[in-house]
Amino acid sequence: MKKIGVLSDTHCFIPEQVFTFFKDCDELWHAGDIGNLATYNTLQDFKPVTAVYGNCDGQDLRYQIPPVQLFNCEGAKVMMTHIGGYPGHYDRFVLPLIDKEKPDIFVAGHSHILRIMFDEKRKLLHINPGACGHQGFHLKATLVRFDIDNGTPKNLEYQEFDK
Repeated sequence: MKKIGVLSDTHCFIPEQVFTFFKDCDELWHAGDIGNLATYNTLQDFKPVTAVYGNCDGQDLRYQIPPVQLFNCEGAKVMMTHIGGYPGHYDRFVLPLIDKEKPDIFVAGHSHILRIMFDEKRKLLHINPGACGHQGFHLKATLVRFDIDNGTPKNLEYQEFDK
């Protein structure tokens, strides 16, 4: 079993809640718009990070981080990208890849809106952790954590706080 912390849209800012809410996590997944290499390195120094770059990330991050991650975690197939949409409203460029790869968990950021949904049609858990940085229209910052045990996500929690 692994405990996963999911965040997105830090835009060069890491709130202190990241370090407290994710202190018991084994790894972090960052769904893009990290902001800069220093922010990424700070997260990497805290926990192992699997990340994708976002539309606001510069070349320094794009050279080191891919736009899409496909990986397995504790028996679950995971797909992560920054601009991905959500069930019934997937991004038109991402939908063919979702249908081809058939992930168990699909993580996307970009919208700055916390959204956790199960896609009945594709049998996947969709997670958008919202945004935890200062930039953007969101009034509350959000973080998500959960366990993966034998391919099954469980004990999903989120934290909401003023940005």
